[in-house]
Amino acid sequence: MPMFDYVCGKCGTAFEELVMSSSIEDFEIPCPDCGANESKKQLSAPSVSVGSSFEPACAKPSCSTPVNSGFG
Repeated sequence: MPMFDYVCGKCGTAFEELVMSSSIEDFEIPCPDCGANESKKQLSAPSVSVGSSFEPACAKPSCSTPVNSGFG
């Protein structure tokens, strides 16, 4: 169930919505502030997690992929 970013066409409020079905049209998503059904889906950047706890797959003891294979 993907999370989408929306902006209300009536009041301009930006919000996120968990959409349970692909059959729901964007204009059917109500604004949490004014309740209008004028939502417009926004283009959002993908979420990428990078941090000190990152461990490449090939560094794990159970990995059978060679480190220089291009996958990891």
